[in-house]
Amino acid sequence: MIRTLFAAMLAFTLAAPPAAAIAPQTASPDEAKALAEQAHDLIKDQGAETAFAAFADADGSYRDRDLYVFCMDLEGEMLVHPLEPDLVGRNLIEFDQYGDALFRDMIAQVKEAGEGWIKYRWPHPGSDEIRDKTTYVIGHEDGFFCGVGAYR
Repeated sequence: MIRTLFAAMLAFTLAAPPAAAIAPQTASPDEAKALAEQAHDLIKDQGAETAFAAFADADGSYRDRDLYVFCMDLEGEMLVHPLEPDLVGRNLIEFDQYGDALFRDMIAQVKEAGEGWIKYRWPHPGSDEIRDKTTYVIGHEDGFFCGVGAYR
């Protein structure tokens, strides 16, 4: 009996994934805000054109798990979106497909306070599942903002 129990425990232990394999696949809101601040600093230091190219780089340092940087002008035109490049150049001010006027809300937040959190619903990357998300947006003096969101 003890041998059977020991063998079962050993098999379970060997079959269990290592701790690194079960690390969270979604980032926290704090991590999203930190990446938004890093993106803001890159724009200030190197300019929008260089920063936008870095944000769009699939293997770059501005992509982490489900985090990515997107940027939009204050009229609602998407300037960079690494996961949905077909959105770039489109005006999304009226977008509310998932029940939120999220881009209108982001623009209002930037105009009122310069930065802050916006809550809305958005498809989770790699699936069609619509989930709650919160995004930290930071405005730039050149008339656009960038944001990074985390699923809640």
